[in-house]
Amino acid sequence: MNLIIQGHHVEVTPAMRDYVHGKLERIRRHFDHVIDADVVLAVEDKLRQKAEITLRVRGGSLHVESTDGDMYAAIDLLMDKLDRQVLRHKDRVKTHTRDPLKHQQIQAQQ
Repeated sequence: MNLIIQGHHVEVTPAMRDYVHGKLERIRRHFDHVIDADVVLAVEDKLRQKAEITLRVRGGSLHVESTDGDMYAAIDLLMDKLDRQVLRHKDRVKTHTRDPLKHQQIQAQQ
């Protein structure tokens, strides 16, 4: 997985980089078809810190944003949202695949 972490009006420290990388490992446990991830950490004003990610997976891309007063809390919220989206995407991919036996059973019932 190719990981790009950018900072807008904030310096991305090695601690932030390690924190984001560690949180993304949880996502990779659920869904291992991740191609790359672009993370943007931004400070909008003194009280609002924003984290956003665009995750490119096989079959599309997922985009999530979160805002909080603390950057680490924003990253936590971001990863929780992303985890839910990845699980939903994985379920859609799994249920969309075609099962030949099930397809024959449906055709026989009609």
